[in-house]
Amino acid sequence: MTGWWQQPYRGAPGVKVSGFPRPLYPPDASKYGKKASVDGPDVLAYKRTISRLARWPWQKFDDTYSNSFSHGKTGGNVGDSGVAGFQRQQHIDATGWFGKNTFDTLRCALIPDGKPHAGEYGMDAYAVELVNQAWGMFGGHEPAPDSKGTLRQAALEQAITQIGVKESPPESNLCKYTDWYGMVGPWCAMFATWAFETKGDSPAFVQGARYAYVPYIVSDGQNGRNGLKVTDDPIPGDLVAYDWGWDGTYDHVGIFEGWVSGTSQFTAIEGNTSTSNDSNGGEVMRRTRNRTGQATVFVRVQEP
Repeated sequence: MTGWWQQPYRGAPGVKVSGFPRPLYPPDASKYGKKASVDGPDVLAYKRTISRLARWPWQKFDDTYSNSFSHGKTGGNVGDSGVAGFQRQQHIDATGWFGKNTFDTLRCALIPDGKPHAGEYGMDAYAVELVNQAWGMFGGHEPAPDSKGTLRQAALEQAITQIGVKESPPESNLCKYTDWYGMVGPWCAMFATWAFETKGDSPAFVQGARYAYVPYIVSDGQNGRNGLKVTDDPIPGDLVAYDWGWDGTYDHVGIFEGWVSGTSQFTAIEGNTSTSNDSNGGEVMRRTRNRTGQATVFVRVQEP
């Protein structure tokens, strides 16, 4: 006779939640370049749910996404196999990392026959409450590191003070930023350079030399040059570059301010833009963008 753990859980339409709070990584994911997730109520929700699904011991749970809960206990049985055990049973890559696919599958799983509360959702009403609480806290991503006292934060604050500044005369590219940089031309990158270099000595930017051309910022970020590196998890003060035509050449750059909705919509402070001309509008503005509306790359600027 086939055991309950030898076939996928029976499923039903997923329980309704406010959103997917965030991906989760255990401490040992650091060897793959991932940062361990901070504690949160979503971890409690998943421990409760996977325990109800008989893949983790029922106990007084903490809110830490530990290696043991992620991968299962070494030498343990089915009931100690944690997130990875659930993933194996559902034919998901059993990394123990908790992503959207695991989340959506967990919302649908029903408790197997022969277990307490058989036929009920593994994710009960209290677990849903915890998930919704975590969504309100995290909104789809880890909290941003504290940027207070950093050059990137100072550059962002400097950029915000420039909102409303325009080139003069219109369509001339003549403005305080091109004058400072020493070059007349499209000035979104020169604006970002000005914002950083007038607040500190960044290893990335050099007045009159780096940067006036957006593709160079992206290329250097992709190749880890001049203190730049691309990131999928931007924090306030990072750069954000856009390729409007998806042709591989990035057209415009701004300074990332923060997420508006999950990890899709965000605001950025951008030079040389307008609502009628994204890349050559002649004004410093706060723009609301969607990361999927064009090719988008975020670039982290190394601190001095």
